[in-house]
Amino acid sequence: MPGSGVLLRISTFAARFARRIVGTGCVGSPYAASSFTARWRLVAALLLISGWGPASAEAQPPDLGTRHSGQDWPRFLGPTFDGKSPETGIRTDWSADRLPLVWTMAVGTSYGIGAVADGRYFQHERVGDFERLRAVHAETGAALWQHDLPVSYTDLYGYNNGPRDTPAVADDVVVTFGVAGRLSCRQVTDGSLRWTVETGPEYGVIQNFFGVGCSPLIHQDKVIVMVGGSPPEDAAIPPGRLDRVSANGSAVVAFDIESGTEVWKTGDDLASYSSPRLMTVDDTTLVLIFARDGLLAVDADSGEPRWHYPHRARLLESVNAMVPIVSGNRVLISECYEVGAVLLEIGRDGPREIWKDAPNRRLQAMRSHWSTPILVDGWLYGCSGRNEPDSDLRCIGWEDRARGWVDSRRSRSSLMYVDDHFVVLDESGLMQLIKADPTRFSPVTETHLEAPTADRTAAGYLPLGRPYWAAPTLSHGLLYVRGNDRVACFELIPETTD
Repeated sequence: MPGSGVLLRISTFAARFARRIVGTGCVGSPYAASSFTARWRLVAALLLISGWGPASAEAQPPDLGTRHSGQDWPRFLGPTFDGKSPETGIRTDWSADRLPLVWTMAVGTSYGIGAVADGRYFQHERVGDFERLRAVHAETGAALWQHDLPVSYTDLYGYNNGPRDTPAVADDVVVTFGVAGRLSCRQVTDGSLRWTVETGPEYGVIQNFFGVGCSPLIHQDKVIVMVGGSPPEDAAIPPGRLDRVSANGSAVVAFDIESGTEVWKTGDDLASYSSPRLMTVDDTTLVLIFARDGLLAVDADSGEPRWHYPHRARLLESVNAMVPIVSGNRVLISECYEVGAVLLEIGRDGPREIWKDAPNRRLQAMRSHWSTPILVDGWLYGCSGRNEPDSDLRCIGWEDRARGWVDSRRSRSSLMYVDDHFVVLDESGLMQLIKADPTRFSPVTETHLEAPTADRTAAGYLPLGRPYWAAPTLSHGLLYVRGNDRVACFELIPETTD
């Protein structure tokens, strides 16, 4: 007869396994694949019915949504880490209020857009001296719950003092990572706090230029974030002097999703403003971390570091911020300050360069700042450039850097891909729908989110406020966009009935 510890581990696995299979909201889970047979769904259901799992294990939270076509958007850049949605049937004429407004709400000080799961929209924000996680009904904007925790943070460069992350949702929990490094796990249904970890003091983090900008990654029974702590002797170094700060092996840390205890930590690097994502190489799941000094690959289960590829401008006040782009065994990373982009092929011995931008910025193929480009059919679409005077929207070849086209707009922009189109939102509030066409820039329709329209005025719509820095998201046909002050929900895909 196995001991109680073994039984607990078995029952915990059984509960998680069952929730992932039976639950309809675990988007992106391998258990949700269409090839997963009814036999295993029956096994999972029997596990739940028979009471396997710890007494505290929660069933999949009820789905509050009524729009059953489409899928959730449960984390930063969506279920597949790439800003792409598989939904279809979008509206391609946004003139004269033909992009219907569903709801809007004011948001507190913050930069990130929310996550959507099981009919709930989760927004992380700052109100006064508190960081707040708020849940509203994803289809109506009606308040569900909100909870606050005190925060103390002042931005070194005068940017806002709120969180930069997008919450991550899996099963019955939602996880946030605040601007001062507080990692918190809450119950989806009512927001009750399961655990919290103050990663700043816990790992000796010296304040980065703009605070903490990483969005959390939930992988199986772990929450993975970039931390980038330093040894105690570095505590006296002034904030922002990262050229004098050393690392202490906590570039990336995994925490147990049930308790918040550390599972593993690794990496001699400091944190950046990118977020972790997964990649599979030779049947091994890796976490890719585009940290301050370069790209780090870590075994997602054991935390064993696999390799590190240096990639950062020599400037002190430079940052890496885009999320690595993965296609097969190839990875692209990019920055906008000095070194540009590089395409890597990942093998058993680590990365090999396929191509790498020259030091001359005018000749660089893609200079990504905080917006992650999107790969479609061998072509990479994204914003290139650091600031408004030298920014553009462009399309380049993934394999060879061939130039498809350049739209010489001067404002920076973010993209989301759906139904063979891109929703492009620039920082002024202009939102365009463009065709995914590598041969030419092909705008289809547009609307300006700062401009009043008849229907918006009648609904009491207020402009969302510049700057528009968060990439749009899509869930179950509803398009979510945010400016500085407000979030708006539009119906991009009309609801259909069977």
